[in-house]
Amino acid sequence: MADRRPAFYAVTGGAGDWWTLLHPPYTAWHLSYVAIGAALAPRLDAERLVATLLAFFLAVGIAAHALDELNGRPLRTSIPSSVLVTAATAALTGAVALGVAGVARVGPVLVPFVLVGAFLVAAYNLELFGGRFHTDAAFAAAWGAFPVLTAYVAQAETLRAPALLAAVAAYAVSWAQRSLSSSVRFVRRRTTSVDVALGLQDGGERTGHEELLLGPPEAALRALSWGLPLLAAALVAARL
Repeated sequence: MADRRPAFYAVTGGAGDWWTLLHPPYTAWHLSYVAIGAALAPRLDAERLVATLLAFFLAVGIAAHALDELNGRPLRTSIPSSVLVTAATAALTGAVALGVAGVARVGPVLVPFVLVGAFLVAAYNLELFGGRFHTDAAFAAAWGAFPVLTAYVAQAETLRAPALLAAVAAYAVSWAQRSLSSSVRFVRRRTTSVDVALGLQDGGERTGHEELLLGPPEAALRALSWGLPLLAAALVAARL
């Protein structure tokens, strides 16, 4: 295969390992759910939005991805395990600290979200409890629906129908993301060659290689990875 990188955005070695670890397209994608949830609230507080975005960046962008890499090295980075552990611990501690500070402003309604968020980072990425939380449904709930609900509560200090509807939408989109990325990861990380033969209705045959399996899903993932953040930015801009 011409390109054996573990992800389409992966960069090898040095600072590139950290770029790869952060999963920039997907991190931006999931942070967009935070912005969407906040933008749906009756009142949008920019300071609360920034704090929520930072908390999720620390928890998902750094801690979750560092733990995921620690568990099997799927991205094949050369970052030492001790550094991954330190990064994950520091980032998750920072995210929880921001959540605790948020409780002081928002109220006790935010406490369950802080606790559940910390639990999901560890349970999903370390595949705790026999991997029961490492499923497509858990992914969609943890990284799709949960950010929407948390961000809305951080703004509105309660939950209402718009947040619930948006959470269901984010769940569906995240499930689609997981379905697309699972097939892509399988081809990129677990195969050495791909040869596909398609029998055509006219009796002919078409052959293909990795581009036949990687091209369409990765095109969709690339488009969604910048489309969702732009939509979120537009919603926030309309409210500020």
